[in-house]
Amino acid sequence: MTGTEPWFEPKAFGYGAGLPCAWQGWVLLVAYLASVIFIAMSAQRIGLVVSMAAILALTIPFLWLAKRHTRGGWRWRG
Repeated sequence: MTGTEPWFEPKAFGYGAGLPCAWQGWVLLVAYLASVIFIAMSAQRIGLVVSMAAILALTIPFLWLAKRHTRGGWRWRG
């Protein structure tokens, strides 16, 4: 296991990753979405600025992992 196995398929059109193709991708996607939803539902209690910062702090590593583990990498497909 090299750590670079594909977790996501490339998008058919455009730039970026498509749907997950491995269980690791599904776990990452579900955990990310659940975390963002939880933060959004807590925004009134913790404040808008803190909520946005927390979502940004989750999004950056999510995108990095998705890019690293997309079959064929991210490039424009048209």
